Amino acid sequence: MTGVEAFAVLELRVGRVLRAEVNEKARKPAHKLWIDFGALGERKSSAQLAALYRPEELVGRLVVAALNLGERNIAGFQSEVLVLGLPDDEGRVVLLQPERDVPVGGRVF
Repeated sequence: MTGVEAFAVLELRVGRVLRAEVNEKARKPAHKLWIDFGALGERKSSAQLAALYRPEELVGRLVVAALNLGERNIAGFQSEVLVLGLPDDEGRVVLLQPERDVPVGGRVF
Protein backbone atom coordinates (compact mmCIF):
# COMPACT_ATOMS: atom_id res chain seq x y z
CA MET A 1 0.00 0.00 0.00
CA THR A 2 1.40 3.41 -0.97
CA GLY A 3 1.40 6.42 1.34
CA VAL A 4 -1.52 7.96 -0.57
CA GLU A 5 -3.52 4.72 -0.31
CA ALA A 6 -2.80 4.47 3.41
CA PHE A 7 -3.95 8.06 3.94
CA ALA A 8 -7.17 7.36 1.99
CA VAL A 9 -8.02 4.56 4.44
CA LEU A 10 -7.93 6.97 7.39
CA GLU A 11 -11.31 8.67 7.79
CA LEU A 12 -10.64 12.20 9.05
CA ARG A 13 -13.70 14.41 9.40
CA VAL A 14 -14.68 17.73 10.90
CA GLY A 15 -17.23 17.90 13.70
CA ARG A 16 -18.66 20.49 16.09
CA VAL A 17 -18.45 19.98 19.86
CA LEU A 18 -21.99 19.88 21.28
CA ARG A 19 -21.14 19.20 24.89
CA ALA A 20 -17.98 18.93 26.99
CA GLU A 21 -17.26 18.02 30.60
CA VAL A 22 -14.29 17.02 32.71
CA ASN A 23 -13.48 13.30 32.63
CA GLU A 24 -12.88 13.07 36.38
CA LYS A 25 -11.96 9.37 36.29
CA ALA A 26 -9.14 9.78 33.74
CA ARG A 27 -5.57 9.28 35.01
CA LYS A 28 -4.34 12.21 32.90
CA PRO A 29 -6.53 15.36 32.82
CA ALA A 30 -9.07 14.94 30.01
CA HIS A 31 -12.46 16.08 28.78
CA LYS A 32 -15.44 14.04 27.62
CA LEU A 33 -16.70 15.41 24.31
CA TRP A 34 -19.92 14.85 22.38
CA ILE A 35 -19.31 15.83 18.74
CA ASP A 36 -21.77 16.36 15.87
CA PHE A 37 -20.59 14.94 12.54
CA GLY A 38 -23.73 15.89 10.59
CA ALA A 39 -25.22 13.00 8.61
CA LEU A 40 -22.73 10.64 10.31
CA GLY A 41 -24.32 11.38 13.69
CA GLU A 42 -23.00 12.24 17.11
CA ARG A 43 -19.85 10.55 18.43
CA LYS A 44 -18.04 10.68 21.77
CA SER A 45 -14.38 11.23 22.55
CA SER A 46 -12.19 11.49 25.63
CA ALA A 47 -9.45 13.99 24.83
CA GLN A 48 -6.48 15.21 26.88
CA LEU A 49 -7.24 18.90 26.34
CA ALA A 50 -7.54 20.05 29.96
CA ALA A 51 -4.19 21.90 30.05
CA LEU A 52 -5.33 24.55 27.55
CA TYR A 53 -9.12 24.28 27.27
CA ARG A 54 -12.00 24.52 29.74
CA PRO A 55 -15.10 22.48 28.84
CA GLU A 56 -17.21 25.60 28.18
CA GLU A 57 -14.58 26.87 25.70
CA LEU A 58 -14.91 23.71 23.63
CA VAL A 59 -18.68 23.83 23.05
CA GLY A 60 -19.39 25.07 19.52
CA ARG A 61 -15.78 24.64 18.37
CA LEU A 62 -14.93 22.76 15.17
CA VAL A 63 -12.51 19.85 15.60
CA VAL A 64 -10.87 17.32 13.30
CA ALA A 65 -11.18 13.68 14.32
CA ALA A 66 -10.33 10.20 13.06
CA LEU A 67 -13.57 8.20 12.91
CA ASN A 68 -12.41 4.72 11.91
CA LEU A 69 -9.74 3.78 14.47
CA GLY A 70 -12.10 1.81 16.70
CA GLU A 71 -13.55 2.50 20.11
CA ARG A 72 -11.75 2.57 23.46
CA ASN A 73 -13.00 2.62 27.01
CA ILE A 74 -11.16 5.45 28.75
CA ALA A 75 -11.82 5.72 32.49
CA GLY A 76 -15.34 4.32 32.11
CA PHE A 77 -16.20 6.51 29.08
CA GLN A 78 -16.65 4.96 25.62
CA SER A 79 -14.45 7.05 23.28
CA GLU A 80 -15.55 6.49 19.68
CA VAL A 81 -13.31 8.93 17.77
CA LEU A 82 -9.82 10.36 18.16
CA VAL A 83 -9.75 14.17 18.23
CA LEU A 84 -6.55 15.45 16.62
CA GLY A 85 -4.14 17.96 18.10
CA LEU A 86 -0.51 19.01 18.17
CA PRO A 87 1.84 19.58 21.11
CA ASP A 88 2.94 23.11 21.94
CA ASP A 89 6.42 23.92 23.35
CA GLU A 90 5.34 22.59 26.76
CA GLY A 91 3.72 19.40 25.43
CA ARG A 92 0.13 20.64 25.92
CA VAL A 93 -2.36 19.57 23.26
CA VAL A 94 -3.46 22.30 20.85
CA LEU A 95 -6.53 21.37 18.80
CA LEU A 96 -6.22 20.91 15.06
CA GLN A 97 -9.15 22.76 13.48
CA PRO A 98 -10.26 24.36 10.21
CA GLU A 99 -9.26 28.00 9.82
CA ARG A 100 -12.83 28.92 8.84
CA ASP A 101 -16.34 27.55 9.25
CA VAL A 102 -17.05 24.43 7.18
CA PRO A 103 -19.95 21.95 7.17
CA VAL A 104 -19.77 19.28 9.86
CA GLY A 105 -19.08 15.78 8.58
CA GLY A 106 -16.79 17.05 5.82
CA ARG A 107 -13.91 14.70 5.01
CA VAL A 108 -10.30 15.86 5.21
CA PHE A 109 -8.40 15.24 1.99
